[in-house]
Order: sequence, then structure tokens, then C-alpha cells
Amino acid sequence: MTTPPQPSREDPIRALLRASHHLPATGLGAVVTEHARRLGAREAVVYLADYAQHVLVPVPGEGVPGRQELTIDGSLAGRAFRRVDTVLSPAHDGPATLWVPLLDGAERVGVLELVLPGEVPPELDDEARTLASLVAELVVTRDAYSDFFARLRRRRTLSLAAEIQWDLLPPLTYASDRVVVTGALEPAYDIGGDTFDYAVNGSQVDLMVLDAVGHGLPAALLSTAAVGAYRHARRDGLDLPDVAAAIDAVVAGQFTGSQFATAAIARLDIDTGVLRWVNCGHPDPLLVRDGALVRPPACRPGRPLGLQATEPDLCQVQLRPGDRVLLHTDGVVEARSPEGEFFGEQRLADLVVRAELAGDPPPETMRRLMGSVMEHQAGQLQDDASIVMVEWRTGREEQLQP
Repeated sequence: MTTPPQPSREDPIRALLRASHHLPATGLGAVVTEHARRLGAREAVVYLADYAQHVLVPVPGEGVPGRQELTIDGSLAGRAFRRVDTVLSPAHDGPATLWVPLLDGAERVGVLELVLPGEVPPELDDEARTLASLVAELVVTRDAYSDFFARLRRRRTLSLAAEIQWDLLPPLTYASDRVVVTGALEPAYDIGGDTFDYAVNGSQVDLMVLDAVGHGLPAALLSTAAVGAYRHARRDGLDLPDVAAAIDAVVAGQFTGSQFATAAIARLDIDTGVLRWVNCGHPDPLLVRDGALVRPPACRPGRPLGLQATEPDLCQVQLRPGDRVLLHTDGVVEARSPEGEFFGEQRLADLVVRAELAGDPPPETMRRLMGSVMEHQAGQLQDDASIVMVEWRTGREEQLQP
């Protein structure tokens, strides 16, 4: 008869932290399995979400139990990932399994599986979340200097353009008590000219959604230069029209006249809820307020980046607490079904509202929304599709909950 592992008196978080100082990415799975035993776990497996967020992929290692991929939409592990909460598969005359989301801030990295003997004590949930937080941080830091996790996460080969775009992106989700920013790209393995970027600095949130004309590597190179110019101008503290002018100069100076990009470049004041933006030949932002689609005040769009003759007009709207602003490329709303029906702005807004009513966290809303866009086109996008959703809060919402 096998004796269940006994929890160690040594703090498992400190022990794992000490063991991680010179830990290579390839050793993460084994070290997590070893140190999870200090919590009383019989087995522990780290799963990472693939690029398209369809499946959870187990991280192998010496001594790590063998596991299969798990679907995000059809498994208990997937439920923990979708709902960003622990999920318990209770013991029935056998081991129990606790699924814990791996979060880097608000960014969903994957899920940690803990197999435990018998019933799970209430205090273990908090300890498991703390362990999972450290594991997520280790995944992110090791991913910065290793290809191990990137190889695991891809279920098929990325195009060269997609490789460039994914490395260019900020974290897909940022959240605080005042603002939530979350984005998505499709097709995940073959994205070309679409991208987004953001930065949160004190009370200011800067955002850009960009669509470089064309497909493949030429579009990816243009969008890379545009994002670099955007970050340079943003970090120099330029106002939005001047940011657009700086990007325009780079695109016009480095690419031919047939190559350009459309973009929505925005700035949100977290303290006041004032959103300003410039529209460079791009779809207008959409505003979802109180379950309905609201169009911001009309504002004359400028010409695309690389083709501008004058600076674009500065647009502005006053947000209300709980408003969600959608910045998107035309590949989202102009996605066509096999019968020729557009996806459309109203369908986009309705999906956001339904996700909110269902209690989906913002990153899950984005995942499901992009899944709906792909499904609308029967899995075959005619154009890249990218979207960023920004939710403004006062910071007092949690205090008002009953």
C-alpha cells in the first residue's frame, strides 16, 4: 500500500522560490511537481494555453505524470481557465483534483493541476493560489529567454509574420480597480498586419489598434515599424496628433506609397474617464453602455498612416463608470459568413453584453468574441481581425456590491 505524501513543514513557496533561482524553463514541470508535494499533493502538472486559446498543453519533465491536452471549452481545467477561479473535482473514495488558474497579474497563462489524497481542506485553496501565482511568474520570466514554452504552446507552425506579431504584443490583459484592458488577434497562427499596443502610466492609459495594409511578412514588418514609432513617440510624451504624425513619418519614409496602415490611437484619463483618440483611416471606436451600443460623437477621420497630409482631428468622449470601449480592425465587423452576411457592429456589441451578463471576465469575453468571429466565417478569415476592449471603473464598484 502506497503511503500518501505528507505536507512538509517547510513553506512550499519559499522552497520553490529558492529552487527557481537557476531554474531553466525545461526544469519547471519537474520542480513544480516536487514542491507541490509540500502541500500534500500526490501529483502536480502545469498546463499552458496554446496561442489560439483552444487547448491546455501539459508541461513535461522528469517525474511529471503523463497527461494529454485538455480543451478549454470542454474540461474542468478549462473551466478554471475560463472563469479565472479554482475548480475542485471532489474525491469519491479516491483522490481529489484541484484546478488552479495560472495568472500573471490578470493575464491568463494556463492552469495548475493538483491531485490530492481524500478531501481538500479549506485552507489549501489559498495556498494553492499562492503556489500557482509563483508558477505563473516563473513561466513568464523563463519564457523571456527560452523557446521551450513557445514550442509547447503552438499546436501547429506559426507563419513568420505571426511569429513577429506575437513577440511584439504586450500582455493580452491588464487589470486594476480603475481600468481593464484586454485584446485578441486572429488568425492566431497566421496573423499578418494587425496588431495592438498599450501602456498604463499612472492615471494615463495609452492604446493603439493598427491594421497594416496587405498580408504576410511585408505587413508584419510595416506594423513592427509602426509600433516602434508609436512607443517612441508615446514615451517622449507627445500628444495624440503628434504621435500619429511621428508614425506617419516613419511609414512614409521607410515604405512605398502603396504600403500604409490604418489605426485608432487613444488615450484614457483614468481619473476623469475622458477618452481622447485620433482616427487614421480606421473604424471608429464602439462604446457599450448599460447593455446597448452607443456611438461616440462624430469626429472627422484622418488619412491612413503613411499617407497623411495634415494631422488628424482630436476626438473626445466622456465615459461613464462601467463603459466598455472597443477598438477594432475592419476584419472583425466585416467578417463575412459563407452566405455573405457581415458580422457587424451590433453583433459585436451584443456578444460583449451577453458575456457580461454571463459573468465572463474580460479576457474570456475576448476569447469567446474572437471564436464567434471565426465561427461566423466557418473558420476561414478573409482578413486579419484584432480587437482591444477597455473598461473604465471608478474604483468603488467592489464596495457597492451587496
